[in-house]
Amino acid sequence: MDSTKILTVSELNRRIKASLEAGYADTWVEAEISNLRVPSSGHSYMTLKDSASQMRAVMFRYARKRLRFIPQDGMKVMCFGSITLYEPRGEYQLTIERMEPRGVGALQLAFEQLKNKLAAEGLFDEKRKRSLPYLPQRIGVITSGTGAVLRDILQVLTRRFPGLHIKVLPVAVQGDGAAQEIAEAIAAANVHAVADVLIVGRGGGSLEDLWAFNEECVARAIYGSAIPVISAVGHEIDFTIADFVADMRAPTPSAAAELAVREKHELVRTVATLHAGLARRVLQRIAIERTAARSAADRLGRSVRIITDAQLAHDDLQQRLLQVLPRVCAARRTAEQAIRARLLALSPRQRIKAYRGAASFLKVALDRNTAFALERMRSRLQTGLARLSGLNPAAVLARGFSIARVQPSGSVVRRAVDVRAGDRLKVEMHQGSVDCLVERVHE
Repeated sequence: MDSTKILTVSELNRRIKASLEAGYADTWVEAEISNLRVPSSGHSYMTLKDSASQMRAVMFRYARKRLRFIPQDGMKVMCFGSITLYEPRGEYQLTIERMEPRGVGALQLAFEQLKNKLAAEGLFDEKRKRSLPYLPQRIGVITSGTGAVLRDILQVLTRRFPGLHIKVLPVAVQGDGAAQEIAEAIAAANVHAVADVLIVGRGGGSLEDLWAFNEECVARAIYGSAIPVISAVGHEIDFTIADFVADMRAPTPSAAAELAVREKHELVRTVATLHAGLARRVLQRIAIERTAARSAADRLGRSVRIITDAQLAHDDLQQRLLQVLPRVCAARRTAEQAIRARLLALSPRQRIKAYRGAASFLKVALDRNTAFALERMRSRLQTGLARLSGLNPAAVLARGFSIARVQPSGSVVRRAVDVRAGDRLKVEMHQGSVDCLVERVHE
């Protein structure tokens, strides 16, 4: 055996590792995900398989963060990466750098996944959405600081309501960090209460261009806004997550400006029409009230005469009352004195006094008779107790007598002929009892 060709396991694994990683540095693999797990490290470990084979794969945290969708078990994917070999165990795996869902774009899948998640949490619920203010004093615009969108919004707002206070919060509307800028601008507008209504949007573009408005942080910022939000992203055919969460969706940014404020000239014309109608109604009301006042004045004149006649009648009745009242009072006073004298004559006080004396006498007699009756009953009770004591069988037994009972009937033996030889007797004494067997009977 040529010892120069003998390799250790580590050396062999090292050579295989170098060969695999050199030969399969950049490889696309089509497979189905299974056994997906994401530990606390943030790396994703999974098995890639088809109908006949399987292999291990790993996607490190930095690559996983770049995904627009959430991988799941059973999902068909296209994976790009390199073959690596873990030398300590001699196992090879695919280190994934990129992943795309097979059959549907990653962005579209991510859009559907986030839409379903937020809908389940109630962020799209129509019941919690608020109406826009009828006549806002301040409008907040969150969009790119440069570009046609901001110019169109400002032009529409200025044309529809000149002199309106407009607060522009410029943000990036696409690219890395754009979603975070939009979310922070919405939060800042609420913290500082810069507007009565917010317009959040941008112009049209591809799904990738509009993606900042599909990010979860923007959706939650709109949901948490105390200021009503109008979403104005892209064209009428474009839909984003922000559109579903916002209090109102506008098909275009210009349409959002039209929804935010009413036409000032139209409002002025409406106010003028209302003013003219109000003036006309006020004049009509004044004429009606003037007629009513004249009618009331005529009725008041008649009422004065009625009141004067009533005052004369009142004075006459008062004079008659002053003449009659002393006589009536004197007669009532005499009658009262007579009734009082009769009541004194019929007063029960003397009878009550006599009854009270008789009651005292009867109480003394009752107490004496009760004591005598109790003493007599006590004497009779003591006599009865003495007689009962003399008749008590227990007292007889205490003097040395006993009672014999035939067993098991328990009948008392009064004569010798009541028992026969062989009967069992129970003899009860003053203290205890004795069981006996009859041997002979003496009559």
